[in-house]
Amino acid sequence: MSAAIRSRRSVDPVSPTDAQGIAGLARFIEREAVVDVKPRLVGPDNESIELPDEVYEILVRVTAAMRAGNAVSVVPYAMRVSTQEAAEMLGISRPTFVRLLERQEIPFEQPGRHRRVRLSDVLAYRDRTHRAAVDRLDALTAEASSSGLYDVEQTDYAEALMAAKKRSRTE
Repeated sequence: MSAAIRSRRSVDPVSPTDAQGIAGLARFIEREAVVDVKPRLVGPDNESIELPDEVYEILVRVTAAMRAGNAVSVVPYAMRVSTQEAAEMLGISRPTFVRLLERQEIPFEQPGRHRRVRLSDVLAYRDRTHRAAVDRLDALTAEASSSGLYDVEQTDYAEALMAAKKRSRTE
């Protein structure tokens, strides 16, 4: 078993290196997917055990993601991560992430010197900010549409969009 799999702290993704093996597994899952038959895991000694639906669903999702060439991490939702790991998940710098913690936008614990955040809180923040961005974009689009900006020249549209952005920042 590799160190990445054994590590309880690791959130590093596992990259698909055996493309043929992953593609073969994906084809097998697709071909063998039968609604009324429970999948089984068979060990090297031919002992088998029925896979719970939740575990099978994770296997299907992981296989599909890796077949598409994506790296995958499977970690406990309640896991605590470092500020560096959380910042990497959000695609921001660690100092920027620490500022979010200091502004109390994400809860954290600091049992000693280092801050720790729950993965679930990081994902909740990501979802909140994504929803807020989509809502702002929808509002800007609605305002542009109601102002008839889709019917004007590109330069007029760009100027009106900038004005709408400025207004939305002051609200």
